[in-house]
Amino acid sequence: MAALNSAKRVVVKIGSALLVDRETGELRAGWLHSLANDVAWLKSRGTDVVLVSSGSIALGRRVLGLPRADLPLEQSQAAAAVGQIRLARAYEEALAPHRITTAQVLVTLEDSENRRRYLNSRATLETLLGMGAVPIVNENDTIATDEIRYGDNDRLAAQVAVTVGADCLILLSDVDGFYSANPALDPSAKRYDRIDEITPEIEAMAGDGVSGLSKGGMITKLLAGKMATAAGCTMAITEGSPLNPLKTLEEGATCTWFTAQGDPQAARKRWIAAMKTRGVLTIDEGAARALMSGKSLLPAGVRHVEGDFGRGDPLAILGPDGRKLGQGLSRYTADEARAIQGRQSQEIEATLGYPGRAALIHRDDMAL
Repeated sequence: MAALNSAKRVVVKIGSALLVDRETGELRAGWLHSLANDVAWLKSRGTDVVLVSSGSIALGRRVLGLPRADLPLEQSQAAAAVGQIRLARAYEEALAPHRITTAQVLVTLEDSENRRRYLNSRATLETLLGMGAVPIVNENDTIATDEIRYGDNDRLAAQVAVTVGADCLILLSDVDGFYSANPALDPSAKRYDRIDEITPEIEAMAGDGVSGLSKGGMITKLLAGKMATAAGCTMAITEGSPLNPLKTLEEGATCTWFTAQGDPQAARKRWIAAMKTRGVLTIDEGAARALMSGKSLLPAGVRHVEGDFGRGDPLAILGPDGRKLGQGLSRYTADEARAIQGRQSQEIEATLGYPGRAALIHRDDMAL
C-alpha cells in the first residue's frame, strides 16, 4: 500500500524495546538518530509527524536502580519522572541537527474522555504541527493511576491519530506484522500482508507481547487498529528495530497494513453530526455564507444563543430563517458565547477579561 508515501499527517508509535537496550537499560542512541533522519525526510516532503513514545519508565528505572520486573505504582511513577526528562532531551538532541523543534505533550486517558480536555489537547497539537514542530506524546505516568490510564501506547497512539486527523498510523513493534499465532511460539504462524476488517476471527488470533519491556500485546494493536481505521486512518504494524525504520517501511519492509474506512475528515464530520446537541446558535446571513464557503463561525455572526452548555459541547447552528445548517463543537461556554455574540474577534479579550479563541466553532469541529 502507498499509505506512507501519500500521507499528509503520520503518527508513529515507538515502543520501549526499540528505544532502550534490554540488557543495559541505556538509550539506543544510534537507532534514535536514524529515526530522526526519517522524521526529517518525511517533513521535507510536507508530511506532519507526531511521535508517541514509550521509554520513560525503562530509562528511569536504570537511573534509580530499580529492577526490570513489574514495579509498584509509586516506583513506576518515580521512574517515569526521572526518565521523562532524559527521554525528552534525547529526542530534542536527535532532531535538533535537522532544525526541527520538538515539544513534549503528556496525556492521560481522562484527556480524551473529557471533551474539554480533548479539545485543549487537539488545539495544542494542531498549533504545534502548524508551526512545524514535532510533538512527542507519552502517557503522563507520573500522575496516572489505573483508573485514568491507557495502559499501553498502542491505543494512545491510535487516540492521538484520531485527535489530529492523521491518515497514517505506524506501530513500530518487535514483530513484523500481524500473525495468525505468536511467531515466537508457533513457527507455522502466518503473517497477513493486509487486513481490511478486524473480525472476531482475527481478534481470536491475537497473542501476548514477547519483548519483556513493552506492555502492549497484539490484542492492544488490534484495538488500536479498530479505533484508527474507523476514523479513516490506515495503520501498519512493522518491525521497528532496523535503522531508518520509516524509510525501510516505505521501501517495502514486511508489515501488515490495516485499511482505513473512509478518510479522517469525513469520519470526524460523521462523529460530530451524530452527537446530541446541547444548545443552539442562530447566525446571520453573512455568517451562513461564510460557513458554506468553508469558514469557521466567528462570534460576530452569532445573533442568538440558546441552552446551557460547556466548552466542547455540540451545538446546532441555525440560519437566519431558522433552518438548521449543521452542528459543531463550541469553543466557549454558554455564558461566554452570550457575552461575545455579535462582537468582533479582537473584542473578545476586553469582553471576557481574558484572551479567547477567534472562532466560536472552528470549521474542523463542524459538520454542515
